[in-house]
Amino acid sequence: MKVLVLGSGVIGVTTAWYLAKAGNEVTVVDRLDTPATETSYANAGMLSFDYSTPWGAPGVPVKAVKWMMQDISPLYFNVRDFDARTIGWMMKMLAQCTPQAFDVNKERMLRVARYSAECFRELNSELSLDYDVRMKGTLEVFRSQKELDGAASDVAILQRCNVPHEMVDVETCIRHEPALANVKEKIVGGLYLPGDGTGDCHKFTKGLAEECKKLGVRFMMETEIQAIETSKGKVTSLKTTAGELKADKYVVALGSYAPHLLDRIGINLPIYPLKGYSLTMPILDESKAPVSTVMDQKYKVAVTRFDDRIRVGGIAEIANFNKELNPRRRGAIEFSVKDLFPGAGDVDGAEFWTGLRPMTPDSVPILGETRYDNLILNSGHGTLGWTMSLGTSKYIADMVNGRKPDISPDGLSVARYH
Repeated sequence: MKVLVLGSGVIGVTTAWYLAKAGNEVTVVDRLDTPATETSYANAGMLSFDYSTPWGAPGVPVKAVKWMMQDISPLYFNVRDFDARTIGWMMKMLAQCTPQAFDVNKERMLRVARYSAECFRELNSELSLDYDVRMKGTLEVFRSQKELDGAASDVAILQRCNVPHEMVDVETCIRHEPALANVKEKIVGGLYLPGDGTGDCHKFTKGLAEECKKLGVRFMMETEIQAIETSKGKVTSLKTTAGELKADKYVVALGSYAPHLLDRIGINLPIYPLKGYSLTMPILDESKAPVSTVMDQKYKVAVTRFDDRIRVGGIAEIANFNKELNPRRRGAIEFSVKDLFPGAGDVDGAEFWTGLRPMTPDSVPILGETRYDNLILNSGHGTLGWTMSLGTSKYIADMVNGRKPDISPDGLSVARYH
């Protein structure tokens, strides 16, 4: 069977991998010159199989108002870039900030993320990809007793979902992350999730793309998708700058850009480009650097360890498709690494980057069938694209090939918004 995969980020490449493994003739189409050049390029580097949690949660609207008044904040609004889609998406997200919605969304996210963890274990045993992987857990650190007490509701959900976790004191935090001994007066405790890991998503995706080529996957780069042609409930072809392309099945893995293309054929996806930032720096002093991922709970910033580098990622900026590098945002994410790991990395020489996370109102990706029999969606992964990539792509490949997926499809398709 011929399959066209639209998009060459981590979702598109992992989709191509599983489709090719199943014996399909796969072509990946993207307007960029190489895979993993946008959102997959410099994300925070977290494999958050157990830390997966919805952005829309009880109390978030009140917190958002407080954050707007802080100099260093996890959330910023760039009002000049707002449009009707922005307002509509924000209203949908606010509707998810109830205890009932949170519990439903959390279950769906963990269902996908934990399945993806199994897929990562299988892939790592099959291939020797070099992507700085470290499976040493995530440590969320709390700077005040109020923050620590506020974690009780999160812990209760982890218990209900049977997620391995441990509330730890300062000394145990230091056992997991020895460099925190240098700043132990700044933290009061932590939440440790041993099932999580770290790594370089860009290196992973590039390496897997090369493995895809060995299976016969064709990458049509620098090819812009102009339109999807349909007839009688099916996709008939793609119009591209390289001409008309035809296949038996079409998988959309375009992240934040999926709505632009699908709106024209009557598929409305509530996916918004939530802007994030990162810094990547060489390590100056190994003894002062993290060994895995440390999440600064107060500022929602992740400080992540690669082999010889540190990645700092965070901030949610509602700014539509504005991809300007705002120097004020750099200062906001610099603070966490300087404050918790002073002297660990070359902050001044760090690479400053921004990317657009394809965010749904409920933080759950949009997977599976559409109104067109041969058009399948694998988009809307938000901040957890790499974490969920293998799980969602294996799920999609099974659907394309008429197999029953390993996890329940309940609540994962676009139908939940209709």
